[in-house]
Amino acid sequence: MGIQSAMYSGISGLNLNSQAMSVIGNNLANTGTLGYKSARSIFSDLLSSNVFGSGGVSQVGRGAGLSIVDSVFSQGTFETTSSGTDVAVEGVGFFVLKEPGNDTTYYTRAGSFRFDQDGYLVSPEGLRVQGKAFDQVNNTELLPIDPSDIRVNNLGLVEANPTTEVTFNTNLSENSTEIGPGAIDPADRSSYNYSASTKVYDSLGESHLVTAYWRLIDDTNNTWEAAYRVDNETGVHPLGFNYTNFSGSLSGAQSQMEFDSKGQSLNRDGNGASIPFTSVPIPIQWGNGALDSTITFNFDCTQYNSDSIVISQSQNGYGAGELTNVAVNNEGIVVASYSNGRQINISQLVLAKFQNPGGLQLAGANRYTAPTEVGIIRVGLPGPELGKLYTNSLEQSNVDMGQEFVSMITTQRGFQANSKIITTVDEMLSELINLKR
Repeated sequence: MGIQSAMYSGISGLNLNSQAMSVIGNNLANTGTLGYKSARSIFSDLLSSNVFGSGGVSQVGRGAGLSIVDSVFSQGTFETTSSGTDVAVEGVGFFVLKEPGNDTTYYTRAGSFRFDQDGYLVSPEGLRVQGKAFDQVNNTELLPIDPSDIRVNNLGLVEANPTTEVTFNTNLSENSTEIGPGAIDPADRSSYNYSASTKVYDSLGESHLVTAYWRLIDDTNNTWEAAYRVDNETGVHPLGFNYTNFSGSLSGAQSQMEFDSKGQSLNRDGNGASIPFTSVPIPIQWGNGALDSTITFNFDCTQYNSDSIVISQSQNGYGAGELTNVAVNNEGIVVASYSNGRQINISQLVLAKFQNPGGLQLAGANRYTAPTEVGIIRVGLPGPELGKLYTNSLEQSNVDMGQEFVSMITTQRGFQANSKIITTVDEMLSELINLKR
């Protein structure tokens, strides 16, 4: 009975090492699989039997068995790619995927995403990547809703946005020649000291050129007038300024700007900070079928001993634009870029974290499902807790080939040793049978 027990122990060792070799082979087969996490075989001894001897009861083992095939969720190395939708996770998080028409949630570390023909961000197998959508009115805030399919709806033109505000950050030279009160004539260079132009847009997305003119009317009090014209109008429109919340002293009419002896605007708040001269909103008729526009001009000006120059200028309108690119940035935000320079935040990828990642079950195609064994699932935005994202990158398999080959050698030796147990027991049984001769 004892000899046969040893044979069965050898058989259990053969089975165990065969299963271990299958795990090693699977690891080596997936050395090039994106986001693959290697596995390891955990052995355990089987229930022992009791042997009675003169010294008492002893225990003898009955071989070995496979306790569990455990996944190793260590970080894989990154490969740099040229695709703006390739994303890698550094940390414990997993991307969240859903199959169309199926409520089952899948998780993956392989971030080789792309857009399908319907504008959805998907995995190579067509599962849709989950993220939190941005408010399309306030494009910097996420909507307070659960994660959903990431989709770029507007694959064609993005509509134009008419200009409602223009800002000139300008220095007006202290050495400018006083011209005195009077009309500014764009055709007469001597009627103004300085001019600057910027593009604005109407409701149809057509661009127009707006030119601002400055004229020094009183060198003693550092007083200036400003006016504007649209496109190639022959005349100009004087600017009236709104001095709401103004604390200081100004002389002259509301169309004037005044600076102190240090070249700073007299239009200041209660803390002494300069307030841009803001024009009374001006209605403009474009004459091309577009809606009338009301544009506010802001003049954030100084008067220093330096050349007259526009330091910066800005306006908040843009024309219609075609979609040129969609990419994911390092915050996990899917950004659609258009030919008019407009960038729209679509969604932000979410990541999932598990209380017990070892409980994840393989679902094939670089995917996992989460049974109850994983414990609490935390889904949220990328960050220190869930993981940092890197775009134009893919996480490689974390299989250590050197370690696998060493494990292969020890597994092979274990298989050979257990086969020797069986052949030795067979020889012992033969000797036992020969005793009857």
